[in-house]
Amino acid sequence: MVRVTPRLKATAEHVPRVPHRARPDEKTLQALKDIANKLRIHSIKETCASNSGHPTSCCSAAELMSVLFFHTMRYKANDPRNPSNDRFILSKKLAFVDVATGSLGQGLGAACGMAYTGKYLDKASYRVYCMLGDGECSEGSVWEAMAFASYYKLDNLVAILDVNRLGQSEAAPLQHNMDTYKERCKAFGFNTYVVDGHDVEELCKALWHAEQMKGKPTAIVAKTFKGKGLKGIEDQDNWHGKPMPKDRVEELINDLLSQIQSPNKPLHPQLPNEDVALADLTPIRLLTAPEYKIGDKMSTRKAYGVALKKMGDASPRVVAMDGDTKNSTFSDIFKKAHPDRFIECFIAEQNMVSVAIGCATRDRTVSFASTFAAFFARAYDHIRMAAISQSNVNLVGSHCGVSIGEDGPSQMALEDLAMFRAIPTCTVFYPSDGVSTERAVALAANTKGICFIRTSRPDTAVIYDAGEKFEVGKAKVVRQSDKDQVTIIGAGVTLHEALAAHDQLAKEGVNIRVIDPFTIKPLDASTIVASARATGGKVITVEDHYKEGGLGEAILSALGEEPGIVVHRLAVSRVPRSGKPQELLDMFGISAKSIVAAVRRTFAN
Repeated sequence: MVRVTPRLKATAEHVPRVPHRARPDEKTLQALKDIANKLRIHSIKETCASNSGHPTSCCSAAELMSVLFFHTMRYKANDPRNPSNDRFILSKKLAFVDVATGSLGQGLGAACGMAYTGKYLDKASYRVYCMLGDGECSEGSVWEAMAFASYYKLDNLVAILDVNRLGQSEAAPLQHNMDTYKERCKAFGFNTYVVDGHDVEELCKALWHAEQMKGKPTAIVAKTFKGKGLKGIEDQDNWHGKPMPKDRVEELINDLLSQIQSPNKPLHPQLPNEDVALADLTPIRLLTAPEYKIGDKMSTRKAYGVALKKMGDASPRVVAMDGDTKNSTFSDIFKKAHPDRFIECFIAEQNMVSVAIGCATRDRTVSFASTFAAFFARAYDHIRMAAISQSNVNLVGSHCGVSIGEDGPSQMALEDLAMFRAIPTCTVFYPSDGVSTERAVALAANTKGICFIRTSRPDTAVIYDAGEKFEVGKAKVVRQSDKDQVTIIGAGVTLHEALAAHDQLAKEGVNIRVIDPFTIKPLDASTIVASARATGGKVITVEDHYKEGGLGEAILSALGEEPGIVVHRLAVSRVPRSGKPQELLDMFGISAKSIVAAVRRTFAN
């Protein structure tokens, strides 16, 4: 039985009156209604053909899509990626959709990145429309994005809530409590309208008002019905994600066809104002070589900030964002030099990642987002979806491992390598000094896909000459001789511990080979295999990370099919504690002392 509810009226509390010119003529209104029903028919046919899909969800949004694409949005239909086009964000991947957000709760954050770019960086007239389901509004990331949009006064952004009442397994928590949705959106600083989502005239008016609003983003809270227009299915449970029964398809389609009154009236989208230049895709280079000398002390986190500022000097496309840790990640160096291209995202890492993804769409920017590496864990689903979206975004995590010291285990990233290694399209950089950090930042800016740069807190010695060349997937053999008996592979602070172990063992007449992998993914398997063979098949890995999924497992994967090679792994083996950095390196068995002991055990065995 179809639930009957009163139709929402366009009162002053909802959509104010509009000038006559903002209201489409009757023929256009009818054509928009007809397009909505055509969309319903297409959704039935396509989901039946594939035996999969969400036709009832499509039906609730049919008028919303009709009005957006055939009345409100400005774009070139034959050039969906044109930089001047209005943007649309939905949980699908189509020519007009820049990001895949099917995991839900992520589209609005990406839309914020696009809208911020349009308003403050491109300074263009394109607008950004994001459709959200009512069910996904239970995700906290939606409200992180709402807060961001309001704070930055993104008046070129429209969030459209398709409130169709029903979730996947039961009703959404607020069902059709439109006042609560309205008050929540208003409380987050949105200009808010409540509309009948199946009334094309109301939708046209609300979207027109959104264009006139200055200084605030707009939320259009649309009351809709799941399965709208499908007799016996509209507003009923247990139809989510199910194609229509084949024995009902003809009846349903014929009923929809009977409601189409002007099937041949053409509607054409308005063309955009072409006020956005094509992106300059020439490679971005450091204008000057690193200024460090061998032996200088510099943390890789600070070297990141220096490199980022230099990349910003080299190209206006480089933008940076941070989650209120800029004085620890040193992205504040970039902010001081280029304040107009720095976006403070505050303590909302999920939204920060999505904003970075949005900023990078259509190659509008080269975006770098930084925070403590541990805090990317809460944004992992957004990172995973960035790979599905084929996004080019650079994420920089500082304060990795027990070497951060007194800050304690809640701040220590010990899973981050495993996280990012598991992401397809992801390049994982792990620089070990100031020079290699600058080169990693420059390479990341020009590398397709997701890039993760892992930086460390302690000041460590510069080991590379300023002119040293670095490549993705190419390791550096930093110590070697013809008499090497063991290959040691370390990265970041543990590379420096390996170098200290090398010097101590050399005094005892024991030579070891030391390798800096530079990128953990892709790994330079050929150099590692060659060194392993040159040292009798004996390899020791040492990492400031848990054993699971880190450097050691990456090395094991590279050597897995090589006979006669044995890998011994030194890694953090339990939940750590607070302490001085060197104390913790010793306590968890990844210091120079531990490496020396491991080398001696290798010979004993």
